[in-house]
Amino acid sequence: MRLYIADGATNSAQAVANLEAICQEYLQDRFTLEIIDVLEFPERALAAGILVTPSLTKLKPAPSARIVGNLSDRPRTLYALGIRP
Repeated sequence: MRLYIADGATNSAQAVANLEAICQEYLQDRFTLEIIDVLEFPERALAAGILVTPSLTKLKPAPSARIVGNLSDRPRTLYALGIRP
């Protein structure tokens, strides 16, 4: 997974916290997360088509998914990640 954030933004900090809680509860050690600060690496965000932060991209397993926002809607986030509670 890749989480694109704008470091220092409230929504980005919330997205990191929400995703960490989901990963601890449902995925334990079965995930890889890369956090990309779009202010530091804007070319990576543009290459990935990221126009809004925070944005989470699930790369594997297929199908891929993209979620925009602070990930506070847990049922929607779990569904997008393919996690059945």
